[in-house]
Amino acid sequence: MDATGLDVQVLSLSPPGLQILERADAVALQRVTNDQLSEAVRAHPERLQGLAALATQDPARAVDELERAITKLGLNGAMLLGRTRENSLVDTDCWPIFEAAEALNAPLYLHPQTPPAAVRDAYYRVDDPMVSSGLALFGIGWHYDTGVQVLRLILSGVFDRFPNLQLIVGHWGEVVLFYLERIENLGVLAKLERPLIEYFRNNVFITPGGMYSQRYLRWTIETVGVERVLFATDYPYVPDPPGGARGFLEGAELSEADREKIASGSWDQLCARIQRTAPRRISLT
Repeated sequence: MDATGLDVQVLSLSPPGLQILERADAVALQRVTNDQLSEAVRAHPERLQGLAALATQDPARAVDELERAITKLGLNGAMLLGRTRENSLVDTDCWPIFEAAEALNAPLYLHPQTPPAAVRDAYYRVDDPMVSSGLALFGIGWHYDTGVQVLRLILSGVFDRFPNLQLIVGHWGEVVLFYLERIENLGVLAKLERPLIEYFRNNVFITPGGMYSQRYLRWTIETVGVERVLFATDYPYVPDPPGGARGFLEGAELSEADREKIASGSWDQLCARIQRTAPRRISLT
């Protein structure tokens, strides 16, 4: 962190996270994982923060764990994957997680994951197995898969139902930002309450995710606004650019105010809104 110019690192459980496990194993490990994560943060509170891991196989237990992670452990949201085994976050069984995150003002980071085997075989297989793997994962498959999941969440009405829910998406929006003008009519077909782009401008934060491209930075700011951009590396998977992570922002054509927003200001504002006391639950019978 010192060498690359990072003051604070937000830690999370690396994919595949808990999402490939059986329900009981995932539920047991979410608590262990988040306890260890919070211990690391407490040991270095000025340098580390954390996003909770959730056992989305059991949405009710995931809601309980999200509340504990925010109100007891001091974590700053949670990291999710678009699919849990054969199920998608779009399934309404998972919507209580979105409801809890909105009530807590806790952001959810949607991270890429490996496309299903049938998709890998149908779309990404070439003669060289190593090339096939790279094409299905970091080449493009991860990003298409996650971008589609973002669109599915929007088009299924998640953000109409939970209008204050905040999602974070890496890799400059996982391809979707570059096609918004093409796909905007999907919002009309889905009878959404707002134009499609407005969900990205009000409910989705975008990070570079280790893709140090000044062109993509300019495009993202033009598309969704500088307030929607959060800086992020992809440590330890992507090497730092020349000049380190700090050098990327220092070399960008930005005002100092906008540079500060991207570097930490918008994230700090997002975290300052997190509700650190558990919301009341009322059961009507």
